[in-house]
Amino acid sequence: MATSVWKGFLTFGLISIPIRLFSAARGERISLNQLHQVCHTRIKMPLFCPTCNRQVPREEIVKGYEYEKDQYVLFDEKELDKIEPESARSMEILEMVKLDEIDPLYFDASYYVTPEDEGRKAYQLLLDAMEESGYAAIAKITMHQREHIVVIRPRANGMTLHTMFYTNEIREVAEYGKRTPAAEPKEAEKKLATQLIESLAAKFEPEKYKDQYQESMKALIAAKQAGQEVAEVQHAKMAPVIDLMEALKKSIAEKEKPAAAKKPPVRAVPAAGAREQEQETRTPKRKRSAG
Repeated sequence: MATSVWKGFLTFGLISIPIRLFSAARGERISLNQLHQVCHTRIKMPLFCPTCNRQVPREEIVKGYEYEKDQYVLFDEKELDKIEPESARSMEILEMVKLDEIDPLYFDASYYVTPEDEGRKAYQLLLDAMEESGYAAIAKITMHQREHIVVIRPRANGMTLHTMFYTNEIREVAEYGKRTPAAEPKEAEKKLATQLIESLAAKFEPEKYKDQYQESMKALIAAKQAGQEVAEVQHAKMAPVIDLMEALKKSIAEKEKPAAAKKPPVRAVPAAGAREQEQETRTPKRKRSAG
């Protein structure tokens, strides 16, 4: 059963809805450990105090803020609990906004909002009202020792919550958004670019997309376990486009080719001789050295 990351109340005017938050998404990746090259032992990172010259148990750990070099203001958990704002226990809906008015650049992490049994009717009332009105809710929540600004929106018969960055956390890059007269495209180029966009238009189906790097990592691991080499992925040679019109025309023509004539994407697979051992590799009888 999933573990909730926050428990408290969602308040809507004078209505209080007891809720829990659950992480809605998390990144998945193959982790590579650091090993000692000589004996292949995994390297550990113990808590170590260089002044006392010994490892430190967690019960001796305190938190501190470095205000000058090697000078700290110390805190214990009780002191930190004293300054928790009200949003540590309840989220008050501050405003209702149209979701399309929020730049996705502000979105951070996503969570499912679920009601406790005694709050199901109020939860459903708020959900239905937001769905019919087209509005999403702005609120604040404190978790992980930070107060977040969040947006709560209806989705698939429930509500989801998205933490957002504050304005001061959105970074500006001087080079971003600059336009120069020399770089202005011609109308004919825009027309062909629009045509190419329309030829690529499709319904968004996230299940179609896979992490090819992770798939290649799995192939590499399987090949190494079987004592084989892995076939190198061939990368296309890239260069800046000189003739935009010609490139656009070729792109549209390539898109219009029958599906059978198109080459499949190159995948990293075990080199010759490794495929025969693939089934055996998936369920190895014993661990083998990666060397």
